[in-house]
Amino acid sequence: MEFRETGIAGCHLVVPTVHADDRGVLVKTYLESAFADRGLPTHFPEQFYSRSRRGVVRGLHVQLPPAAQDKLVCCVAGEVFDVVVDLRAGSPTYGRHASFSLTAETWQLLYVPVGLAHGFAAVSEQATMAYLATAEYAPGTDGGIRWDSAGVDWPVDAPVVSTRDAELPPLGEYRTPFTA
Repeated sequence: MEFRETGIAGCHLVVPTVHADDRGVLVKTYLESAFADRGLPTHFPEQFYSRSRRGVVRGLHVQLPPAAQDKLVCCVAGEVFDVVVDLRAGSPTYGRHASFSLTAETWQLLYVPVGLAHGFAAVSEQATMAYLATAEYAPGTDGGIRWDSAGVDWPVDAPVVSTRDAELPPLGEYRTPFTA
């Protein structure tokens, strides 16, 4: 398992070893000791999935304190254009974004620390994302920034966005509770 820097402090692209033969593949997507050795959280009390069709943009979401979450995300079917935006006041990368192609074929994961907004666009016909989170979802702690306000060049012509996501504040108006 390899952890690659992403240009956003604390955010890692996790590249697992894929064992392939004529039967298929075996991939270990999480190894507690590998995360612990890097000082990353190892307790993930919540797991969930989302399925989206081509052109759907989800995000850019955060869960606010006291229920803020680190996330480990992976595309388990299809392909997504995955994005994080640093919302941590005092961070040298505050307001910057990074993007990644996550696919079911590569099995790469993205570790998203607390204080980074996360979202994605489904670029395949359908895409299924798996999430591990370090805190359980708590109603009333949803937050984030509007998907089109952080300078991201989304690879979709006519994005399908939820009403909730369309009504999130733009990055320039966001009042962050997160610090670096």
